[in-house]
Amino acid sequence: MSAPSAGSRLFRRKPVSAMVEETGAEQADGGVLARRMGVGQLMGLGIGATIGTGIFFVLTTAVPEAGPAVVVSFVLAAVTAGFTALCYAELASTIPVAGSSYSYAYATLGEVVAYAVGWCLVLEYAVSSAAVSVGWSEYLNELLDDTIGVRIPDALSFAPGDGGLVNLPAIVLVTLCALLLVRGASESARANAVMVVLKIAVLLFFAVIALTAFDAGNLTPFAPLGAAGVGVAASSIFFSFIGLDAVSTAGEEVRDPRRTLPRAIIGSLVVVTVVYLLVAVAAVGAQAAGVFEGQEAGLAVILEDVTGSRWPAVVLSAGAVVSIFSVTLVTMYGQTRILFAMSRDGLIPSLFARVDRRTLTPVRGTVAVAVFVGVLAGFVPLDALVDLTSMGTLVAFAVVSVGVVVLRRRSPDLPRGFRVPGYPVVPVLSVAFCAYLIWGLSNETYLFFLLWLALAALVYVTYARTHSRLRDPR
Repeated sequence: MSAPSAGSRLFRRKPVSAMVEETGAEQADGGVLARRMGVGQLMGLGIGATIGTGIFFVLTTAVPEAGPAVVVSFVLAAVTAGFTALCYAELASTIPVAGSSYSYAYATLGEVVAYAVGWCLVLEYAVSSAAVSVGWSEYLNELLDDTIGVRIPDALSFAPGDGGLVNLPAIVLVTLCALLLVRGASESARANAVMVVLKIAVLLFFAVIALTAFDAGNLTPFAPLGAAGVGVAASSIFFSFIGLDAVSTAGEEVRDPRRTLPRAIIGSLVVVTVVYLLVAVAAVGAQAAGVFEGQEAGLAVILEDVTGSRWPAVVLSAGAVVSIFSVTLVTMYGQTRILFAMSRDGLIPSLFARVDRRTLTPVRGTVAVAVFVGVLAGFVPLDALVDLTSMGTLVAFAVVSVGVVVLRRRSPDLPRGFRVPGYPVVPVLSVAFCAYLIWGLSNETYLFFLLWLALAALVYVTYARTHSRLRDPR
C-alpha cells in the first residue's frame, strides 16, 4: 500500500470512537480525569467564564464605539453566540471529550485545522484570562480607595504601555487561580458556583439602583457612528461569550455528558444574555455615553454618581473583585484542558497531559499556563488584549459550526444527544455572523493574529507533524 501524501497527512482525522475510548484512560504519570460534575456545576462554569468578562469593564471601550446602541451590539453578539451554542451542543453531545473545538475540528476537518484551532484557543483563553485580570486590578484599586482610602501605586498596578511598570494585582490573581485549579476540578467548580451566585446578585443590585436614575435623554443620539459603530462594538465585546467554549472543555469531567453538556451550554447562554442586557440598559440610561470612555471601574462610578454615596459603589466593586476572580479561574481551567487534549494527541509536549494521581489535575500544565498568563497580565496593556480574544473566539466558533455540517455528512449515524434545530440553516448563519464580527476587528488585530498563526505553523512543521500520534498510517 502506498504511503499517504503530504496533503492527506495534514488533513488526517482522529476517529470519534478513538476519542471516546481515550476518556478515563491513564495518562503519562498514571492519573485520569474524573467525571464528577453535573449540570449545575457545568452551567456555573459557563456563567462564571462569561459574566464579569464583558459587563464589568468592556462598556468603557464599547460605548464610545456604539453609543447607547451598545445594547444592540450585545444583542448581535448574543445572537451569534446563540447560533454557535446550538452547534456546540450537538458536537459536545456527540464527542464528549476534553479539548472543545480543537477536538471537534480534529474529528471533522483534520489535523492541521485542529492544530490551528488549538492555537486559536490558546490565544483565546490566555488573552482572556490576562485581560480579565487587568480589569480585576482596576476594581481592586477602586475597592481599596472606597474602603480604606488607599490605592496601589500606578507603577505596580499598570502595564508598561499603560504608564506603569507591572500590573502586580493581576499577577497575584493569576497565581491564586492556579493554586485553586491545582487542588482539583470539582473543588474549583464548587468555589466558582459560590462566586457566580454573588456576581449575579451584585449585578442585579446595580441594575435596580441604576434604573432609578434612567434618563431617556442619555439615549440620544442612539447610534452616533451608525451601524458600523454597532458592529465594531459587537466585535470587541464578543470575547465576553467565551463561556460557551469553556463548558465544552469539561467534556471528560461531567456525568452523563451527552445530556449534561447541551443543557449547560444553552442554559448558561440564556442566563448570561439576560443579565448582560439588563445591566447594559441600566448603565447607558443612567450615564451619558460620552462619560464612559476611559472610565475605570465604570459600573461602580455610576452607582456612586446615582446615589451620591460610596457604599453602593463599594458593594459593586467588591462584587466585581469576586466576579472577575471566577472568570479568570474558569478561563485558565479551559486553557489547561485544551492543552491537555493537544498534548495527549502528541501535538505539544507531554507535560501538559500529565495528570497528578492525588488531585486528578494536570498540575504541570496548570503551572505553565499560569506563568504565561501572568506575563501577559502583568506587562501587556488591556486594550491590546481584548480584540485578540474576540478573534480567537470567533474563529473557533466558526470552525465548530462548519464541523456540525461535516460530521452530519460523514457520520450521520453517530449517536447524538442533541441535534441542531433548523439544520443546515443555523450552522450557516452561525458562520456568517462570526465572519461579520471578524470583519469588524481592527487591522492591528489581523496582523497580530496572522503572526500568531505563523508561529503555530512553524511549531507544527518542526515538532507537531512528527510527534502526532496519528503519524503512523497503519
